[in-house]
Amino acid sequence: MLSVQRELAALKFLDELSAHLRDVREPHKALRHALRDTREFFAAAHGCIATHRAGREQADLLFTLPKDADWDLGVLTRFIRHTHPPLQRDMLIGSVRRRGGAWGAIALIAPDRTFDREDRRLIARIAAVLSSAVHRIDRDRLLGVRDRIDRKIMEQIHPKDLFYQILDGIRSLTLYDHSSALLIREEDQASLRVVAEQIAWTKAKSERIGLRLPITDETAALLQSEQVYGFDRHGDGWREWRGAPASALATLLDYNSGDGDAGERVREGSMLCAPLVTRDSLVGVLKIAARYPEQLKPFDAELVEHFRSQAAIAIQNLHRAESLRARVVTAERKHAMADLARSVSHDVNNALGSMLPLVQQMQADLKSGVLAPTVFAEDLEHLQKALQVCRRIFGGMLTFSRNAARRSGSGQVRRALDTASAILKYGMSRSAIELQVNVPDEVPEVACSQSDLEQVFLNLLTNAREATPHGGRITVSVHASDRTVEISIADSGVGIPAENLPRVLEPFFTTKPHGNGLGLSICRSVLWEADGTLTIHSVPGDGTRVSMVLPQAMLQSQPQWS
Repeated sequence: MLSVQRELAALKFLDELSAHLRDVREPHKALRHALRDTREFFAAAHGCIATHRAGREQADLLFTLPKDADWDLGVLTRFIRHTHPPLQRDMLIGSVRRRGGAWGAIALIAPDRTFDREDRRLIARIAAVLSSAVHRIDRDRLLGVRDRIDRKIMEQIHPKDLFYQILDGIRSLTLYDHSSALLIREEDQASLRVVAEQIAWTKAKSERIGLRLPITDETAALLQSEQVYGFDRHGDGWREWRGAPASALATLLDYNSGDGDAGERVREGSMLCAPLVTRDSLVGVLKIAARYPEQLKPFDAELVEHFRSQAAIAIQNLHRAESLRARVVTAERKHAMADLARSVSHDVNNALGSMLPLVQQMQADLKSGVLAPTVFAEDLEHLQKALQVCRRIFGGMLTFSRNAARRSGSGQVRRALDTASAILKYGMSRSAIELQVNVPDEVPEVACSQSDLEQVFLNLLTNAREATPHGGRITVSVHASDRTVEISIADSGVGIPAENLPRVLEPFFTTKPHGNGLGLSICRSVLWEADGTLTIHSVPGDGTRVSMVLPQAMLQSQPQWS
């Protein structure tokens, strides 16, 4: 009768524990709750959750009840390693599995009680329920990471943001303690380039961004095989988990050896390599590394396997969008040149038209012999001013077109503003629009090519001119801080309606009768590519302010890797 009551009580406890854990979304909360309830059920004096990681001699105490309780870590370590240490009669231990293997233990001690076989069977069942709950939480986390990446793709985020979203997702799934990296295959080149890297063992930023790794025929064949490779370090070499002859791939990606903060040599001991392959081609490689051999498991490889196809498609779509953006930028530059030609043709025609009557009058005065020196000098001055207008307009357009072919990694703000204002200033003055440009004497170069910077200023100043009524004002302000250069362009125009403001940066959205809706979208893309930002603040009737922040060129530069 007593045995039946114990079994009924055990079943009730297991059902209640399972029901409660079903609503928990964090592994640590599940572990803490299970420990508390299990300790109360067995009326134990002490309880703990211990885990063991590869490379560690002993297990780590994750939770203890009470907090100051002492535990024999040697016993816990041997139990988690399945070496079956002898247990005291007043001690219960259950094995908690996670990520496809032995991971930890839940343990109890009741000094005034002797646990029997039924108790040990029950703690094993409790540990199994807890293992199942943690597995379900890990699985839901995988689905959540994939959903988050999908949302970010739909938001058309900056490429670098997408890369680090992918690495953040990998970190939350595999819990690596060394590093992860995303390498992209260079177009028309037999190499991989590191575009993003997260380092878990130090707070320092990666110095490997931009590193290019040459792909040999051997490594290319391995990457095209579309399987996730797992490696553990053995001495100075690498051994693939399944015995596949793929060590050349691990050697290629073993570039992170170096000194840690305390002078300790930090080398990968375990590595996952996940080729990102689509139907079309190899897109890149995901690399995940842990500090100790056998720390990453086949379970981690399975998680990455479920995740990598989505990452490959996301990056491929991003590359296609970037390629399209590059073509659109080229088309928009041509469109901008055509627009500029149309907008300044009237200004040039007016200047030339004012010169022709003066020249004809001067010729007539010269032939009739009534040429007065004072009048002749005034006419020459008018001709000189008109010619300067034409020279300034054509000179700005010529500079703009020439710089399109020179896409260096840095640009000069003052020079770009001079080019844009040379083209547009005369038209503004004709409409009595005052252009105020406030630029400090010393402005650091920014991490944006000169041609792109000029196109951004031309687009924004053209928009401001078109939105500003006769007699208005456009103000350009530049401010340099320690690491960035801030530029604002403000007009006293009509402003942007509140319902249109959230959409003005969308491609092809325009309220202009003959606009193509690409100007602001391209400005945003150019600034994104330079790790800058673009924000727009507008109040209908009070004007619009466009603010840009660009990193300084010297601070943005990366070490050159071959």
